[in-house]
Amino acid sequence: MKNRSWAFLAGGLLVALLLAGVVSNYASSHPDGLDSSLLKGCTVDADDNIVGGSCPAQQAQDHELADSPLADYGVRGVRNSFLSTGLSGVLGVLVTFAIGAGGFWLLRRRGGTPTEDATATPAEAATPAEDDAATSRAATTS
Repeated sequence: MKNRSWAFLAGGLLVALLLAGVVSNYASSHPDGLDSSLLKGCTVDADDNIVGGSCPAQQAQDHELADSPLADYGVRGVRNSFLSTGLSGVLGVLVTFAIGAGGFWLLRRRGGTPTEDATATPAEAATPAEDDAATSRAATTS
């Protein structure tokens, strides 16, 4: 890979890490699209707890992976929420980058080098029988 390509790749990774590690902390904590539509018909308090009404959000349950190390946009065990959110974003970017880079590496390795038949010119790739037929046609026309 050329130096310019490496610089572009490193720059893109750096921007993604910066966005995930810092800017993600400033995302809105207010419910959007799906969350707000699930709360229609319910009354919620300032902490987003349902206090009355009837809505689909009342049927919500914890996800199977709710106890995983990176659940709920944070890292379990890190008490500082700013650091926890940023660290989970950085880890997510690094894992995604590693999986993508590994996939491209495998595809590149799988492609291999072209075989001799693929690099041969059409005249070189012709079988002897085809060569003889072409020679005999040329001899009868002259």
